[in-house]
Amino acid sequence: MDALAPVRPGEPDPRVRRSMRPVTEQAPVGDVARALVDVSADGLAVIDGTGRFSFLNPVAGHLLGVPTAELLGRSSPFASSDSESTLGALTVRWTPVGGRPRELEYRIAAGADDSHVVWFRDVTDVRRQQERLTAIARVASSVTESASLETILQAVAAEIVMTSNIAAVQILAIDDPDAELRILGMAGFGEAPEFVERLGACRRLGADIRFLDAFVRSRHVVVPHRKASILADPLWAPLHEIMGRPDWDGFVSMPMVVRGRTLGVVNAYYVSGEEPGPIAFLEAMADHAAIAIDTAALLAQTRAQTRHDERRRLARDLHDSVVQQLFSMRMQAMVLRSQLDRRVDPDRLRLSAEELASLSSTALADLRQLVFELRPLELAEQGLVEAVRRQAVGVQARTGLVVEVRADRDRIDAPLELQEDVYRIISEAVHNVVKHAEAAVAEIGIVVDGDDLVVDVSDDGLGAAPSSDAGSASDAGSASDAGPSSDSVDRNRLGLESMRERTERWGGRITAGPRPGDGWSVHLTVPLPRG
Repeated sequence: MDALAPVRPGEPDPRVRRSMRPVTEQAPVGDVARALVDVSADGLAVIDGTGRFSFLNPVAGHLLGVPTAELLGRSSPFASSDSESTLGALTVRWTPVGGRPRELEYRIAAGADDSHVVWFRDVTDVRRQQERLTAIARVASSVTESASLETILQAVAAEIVMTSNIAAVQILAIDDPDAELRILGMAGFGEAPEFVERLGACRRLGADIRFLDAFVRSRHVVVPHRKASILADPLWAPLHEIMGRPDWDGFVSMPMVVRGRTLGVVNAYYVSGEEPGPIAFLEAMADHAAIAIDTAALLAQTRAQTRHDERRRLARDLHDSVVQQLFSMRMQAMVLRSQLDRRVDPDRLRLSAEELASLSSTALADLRQLVFELRPLELAEQGLVEAVRRQAVGVQARTGLVVEVRADRDRIDAPLELQEDVYRIISEAVHNVVKHAEAAVAEIGIVVDGDDLVVDVSDDGLGAAPSSDAGSASDAGSASDAGPSSDSVDRNRLGLESMRERTERWGGRITAGPRPGDGWSVHLTVPLPRG
C-alpha cells in the first residue's frame, strides 16, 4: 500500500526516507564492519589511553605471535603521540617470547577517549629481501671496480653480515682440502688474525670440518644448531673463543664455483632463532666472490705476461742497440791497438779514437734511455708531459724519427701510477712506430678534456694493408683477436694487449687503427680520478 500512496508536494518519497536512516540504526552495517575486521589480512588493534591493547583482530595476534586473549591489557609496541597522530608508515621491531624478531610496519591514528587505532603488517621478509638485493647489487659493483682481491672480498663479507639474519661470515680460498686454507674475507668475529692457525690446530685434533664437505662435493651444506655442538666439542677447543663471539646458531657453507671449478667456500653463521637461509641469497654472493677470485687470477696472469713481454722487449732493445754498439766498440778498440803496434799515422789514430768515442757516447745514451724507460724519474719530479718530451728527444737522437709533442699543459694532476701507465702506453706506441711504421714523423698529443686525459700517438708511415679490414680505428680489446698480419703493415695487434690492460686498470678506453690517408693512430682516453 505504501508503494501506491501518493506523495505530497515537497515531501521525500517514503522509500528514500527509509534509506536515509542513520548508519547506527542499521544493524547489518555493524555486522559487516566486524566481519571486515575479522577477515582482514592485516593486523588491526585499538590502544587505550595508557598504551595498552583494548582490542585486536585475530590476525593481529597471529602477527605478534601471541594469542589475542593474552595481548589484551598488555603494553603495545606501537608508539603514539598525544599531540598528533599519523597515517604515515612507521616501523617497529617486535620479538615475541621464544620467537623470532619481527619487523612490523604500522599506521596509527587517534580514536575516541584518548585511544588510538593501529593498522600493521609483518614486513620482515620483504625488508630482508630488499637488503639482500641491495647487498647483491653493491657487491656486483665492487667486483667490477679496480681494487685488490682482499679489499673486494672483505667488502663482500661485510655486505653479507649487514643482512639482518646473518651474524658472521668467512670467505675461504681452498686449493687442496689437505693444504692450508686462506682467509680472503671475514666479518662478525672481530679481530681474529690467528683464525687460520687455530683452525689448523682443530684439524690436527680431528675436528669435523663440515665446510670441507661443501668444497669437495661442490654443494652447499646446512647444519642447524652448529654453535652448541662446536662449543661442546673439545676437538674445537682452539677456536672456542673466536667462534663463541657472535650470537649465532645455524650454519651454511656455500661453495664458490666458477667455470666448473670450486675455488673455496663462503661460510655464513645465522642469528640465533633464525632458520639458516635463504640459500639463493648466499649462492648469489658466493658467485660474486668466485668471479672476483677468478678475475684476480686472470688479471695476475695478464700482468705476468705483460711483464714477461716487457722484459723480452728490453732484452731485444739491449741487443739491437747497446750490445751491438759495445761489440763495435770492442772491434774498434782492437783496431786502434793494432794501429798503435804498427805505429801508423797519428791522424789515422785520431780518427779511430774519435769513432770509438762516438760509439761509446751513443751506447751510453741508449743505455740511459733504456734505464729511464724502466723507471722514468721525471714522472715523480716533473710529471708525465716532461717525461714524454725527454723520451721524444731520446728516440729522435737514436733513430732519426722526428717526434713532436703537443700538450695543453706542463703538468697533469693525476696519481703517479696512472701517469706511469700512460707513459708506458705512449712508449709502446712510439716503439711500434720506430719498428714497424717506416715513418718520418710521429706526433704525440696530450690534453685534458673535462675529466678525461686524452692521448693520441700518430705517424705518417704505413697504415693497414689494403686487404686488412681496418677501415676505421679498431678497439684495442678486440685487436688481439685479429688474424695474422705483417709486422710492417697491419700493426693493430702489436703491444696492444699490455696497452689495453694498463688502460682498463683506470677505467679507460684505447683504440688503434689506420688514419685517413697514410699512417697509424693510437687513441687513449682515461678518466682522471677526482680529488
